[in-house]
This record gives sequence, C-alpha cells and structure tokens, in this order.
Amino acid sequence: MILIAIGANLPREGGSTPIETCRWAVGRIAAIPGLRVVAVSAWYESAPVPPSGQPPYVNGVVNVAGEIDPATLLAALQAIEAEAGRRRTVANAARPLDLDIVAMGSCVRDAPDPILPHPRAEERAFVLLPLRDVAPDWRNPRTGHGVGAAIASLPAQQIRRLDDA
Repeated sequence: MILIAIGANLPREGGSTPIETCRWAVGRIAAIPGLRVVAVSAWYESAPVPPSGQPPYVNGVVNVAGEIDPATLLAALQAIEAEAGRRRTVANAARPLDLDIVAMGSCVRDAPDPILPHPRAEERAFVLLPLRDVAPDWRNPRTGHGVGAAIASLPAQQIRRLDDA
C-alpha cells in the first residue's frame, strides 16, 4: 500500500481550481507506470499549516498499489507538480499542487529522500482525515500508531470535509 497526500491552494497553470487540480493529479498518479489507484479519499478544505495569509488548501489522499522504488516515485510526483506549475521557492509557500508520499507499505527510511513514512504526517489533520478514508487500519510503521489514535491526539486544526466536491 502506497499512500500519497494531495494538496493545492492556488490555481494550476491554465486556470484550474484547486479541487480540479487535485482530481487531475489523481489521474496523473494513475498514469505512473506500474501503479494502480485503489482508492481516493473525500476532499477536505484546511487552513494552511503553519498558519499564514494563504488561501485554504484542498487536501486528499490516494491509496495506490504497485511496485516502485521510493526515489523513482518521488521524481514522478515532482514531475507532476512541475507540470501543474509548481515552482519551489520558500518552504510552506502557496502552491498549485503538493504531492507527498505518506507511506510505502512498512518501509522505514531516513535517507535519501523521501523519508518514510512522512515525518510530519501524524501532526496534520489534512493528511490523517483523508488517510483514514482510504486506509482506516493503517499504522505508522515507525511509531506503531494507528490512524485513529493519531487523529485523536491531534491539536485542534481548521479542516472540513467538502461535500459533493
């Protein structure tokens, strides 16, 4: 099981809204050779973390099956981000697309990139709530925490499920 977080808070080149960009990204992920999309979460709207003057994000998680090297997957995801118009400037900048590998099965690695599982996944409601939609029994292979326990321990964060999005 490969879990990929999807987020956007700026229009994609060509004018797509953040929710349209997130849906587009699911199709681009499905086109990565050797991967198959198993499930797509509901979409959520969340305040930027850390707080800033940015517009809210649309977030979701996709559960993917297949065999791929972590570095190869990271490169493919970064190419999709670039195709959407993402330009890496400063950390936590607003962006038309953000794709993060949350976990790849039971893989635990500290280097090279990507670090797995994602080191801040358990701190973020915008990752954990959609992750629960597609992998309710997921356990962080580094900490052993289940997704439900991780959600219960979160501090308050501004997030809401988007209906009919």
